[in-house]
Amino acid sequence: MSNDQVTALDIARRLPGIVRKFPAIARGYYYYAVKDQNRELTLGTLIERNAERHGSRAAILFEDRVITWAELNGWANRIAQFFQAQGLAKGDAIAVCLENRPELLAVVAGAAKIGVACAMLNTSQKGKVLAHSINLIQPQRIVVGEELVASFEGLKPELNTGQDTPFLFLADTNTLNAFGDAPEGFTNMATAVSAFNSDNPVLADPPRMGDTAIYLFTSGTTGLPKAAPGSHRKFVKAYGGFGLMSLAMEPDDVLYCTLPLYHGTALLVCWGSVLAGGSAIALRRKFSARAFWDDVRRYRATTFGYVGELCRYLLNQPAGDQDRDHPLNKMIGNGLRPSIWREFKDRFGIETVAELYASSEGNIGFSNFFNMDNTVGFSTAPYKLVKFHDGTRDPIRDDRGRMKEVAKGEPGLLIGEINKKWSFEGYTQQDATEKSILRDAFKKGDAWFNTGDVLKEIGCRHLQFVDRMGDTFRWKGENVSTNEVENILDGSGLVEEAIVYGVEIPNTNGKAGMVTLVPQSNGHQFDVNELFAYLQANLPAYAIPVFVRVTHNIEKTGTFKYRKVDIQKAGYSLERGNDQVFAWLPKTDGYTRLTPEMVQDISAGKIRF
Repeated sequence: MSNDQVTALDIARRLPGIVRKFPAIARGYYYYAVKDQNRELTLGTLIERNAERHGSRAAILFEDRVITWAELNGWANRIAQFFQAQGLAKGDAIAVCLENRPELLAVVAGAAKIGVACAMLNTSQKGKVLAHSINLIQPQRIVVGEELVASFEGLKPELNTGQDTPFLFLADTNTLNAFGDAPEGFTNMATAVSAFNSDNPVLADPPRMGDTAIYLFTSGTTGLPKAAPGSHRKFVKAYGGFGLMSLAMEPDDVLYCTLPLYHGTALLVCWGSVLAGGSAIALRRKFSARAFWDDVRRYRATTFGYVGELCRYLLNQPAGDQDRDHPLNKMIGNGLRPSIWREFKDRFGIETVAELYASSEGNIGFSNFFNMDNTVGFSTAPYKLVKFHDGTRDPIRDDRGRMKEVAKGEPGLLIGEINKKWSFEGYTQQDATEKSILRDAFKKGDAWFNTGDVLKEIGCRHLQFVDRMGDTFRWKGENVSTNEVENILDGSGLVEEAIVYGVEIPNTNGKAGMVTLVPQSNGHQFDVNELFAYLQANLPAYAIPVFVRVTHNIEKTGTFKYRKVDIQKAGYSLERGNDQVFAWLPKTDGYTRLTPEMVQDISAGKIRF
């Protein structure tokens, strides 16, 4: 058997470790499987429980700050009362735009206590994309950190909040008592919150497990960002499934999180796991490969949250004597490539890799419960791997309109059955939700969630991630919607046609963005760096295409569909006629036209992206 196979014997060898964790596993399954959506089991009650049981223990570690569970709970209570005084109530929504710092968790916790949902804005978004995301929710208030105020300059006229003064300001002071000065048009939230007491709120109609706690923005599979509602149940499932069953978190554990908290992996998986153990979460605003291990030792972190790209960055650091001089022994996240899995564990002495597969909006998840190598684990949810059309996320249907499963070991499109137990929360936009549902797949009346991802079984119902298909690709640990980028390009006034896709670069995870475009024929010389400046103003850095192919015509099929697969295969090569190909090279501020020598260096891995 190859290293990518899971056998019954492999699982049997893990059983002694599973037996030792059995009390945590039993508790975890109870929370993971709880079904009563009307229970008063919510993010707020989980925090209150930890304040009672572990009040003097650290809940958040950030730079030089230590915030205990009792302090976090009291802080959240004051925020909850402030929101009530603002007229917010159960069922309302606010938007949150803060970098990774304790204030973000306190705001989410405070809102959750009174049933107000937090829309977690991507801090990299700006311009039209940011306005679009906010307008999907139409929040009553927008909490903005001092570090991100500039992103909202001139944006207010484009926002649909229904409020004359929707902006709440949180100074970037890193202290509990210095409130800073709010800019014009903003209410100083910290100053206002300080006037309220820290008692747990008493509500006539408290939030329930099935109520919406957060909105996470996802590219989904097509179009501009979509808002996926996440219920309190998702926190409870992460609490049980990841925090207890996978990681067996305890009060002495510290989880180091550099992933952005607007992501489900950080907010739901990492924080949910911390909640389960009464543990501490150590935050860093942004990932730094150089500072990573110093931070781990400083915070005495036992666990960390990852995406595959982060792990590659750590491996690329020079090996040293301190590679194993740390308390870290477990990790949870997604996207760790089989090609570096064993190397990462061996070099840094990691015992447990709790790799998972899930999506913000989806109804299916996988977890590496048995700590096997090179797998996202297994799922108790009903799913199938089906045949699909190359280069798309569309399943193949036979003459009767039914789908066909792939043979064991073959890559297939992952679909999850939608039923009462495994419901699909979808998006705030009904049409977007419907587009993600496959109906009458195997029998009349059935419904399945289309993940848009290709996986394969490697034994004992364990799956391995293969690729993200169709209109979304992954770069720098982020999902990039090709349609989102294409929509922004259309608004530039610089291009007639544009098609965006992902291409592989040696020694990188995921796929780098590339656009093939036809310049606007308005008599003006096309300036690729004028386009770059426009993209910088309207897209997060990870979504800006790394490569640009400028051509005179984009080939289409007889039904006017782009031949995307053919274009994608060409990549950044210079072999297509008179095309010009440009690249956003590392440490540069614009696009550079590629030469054959540069292409050779990129393909040889000499230029590191």
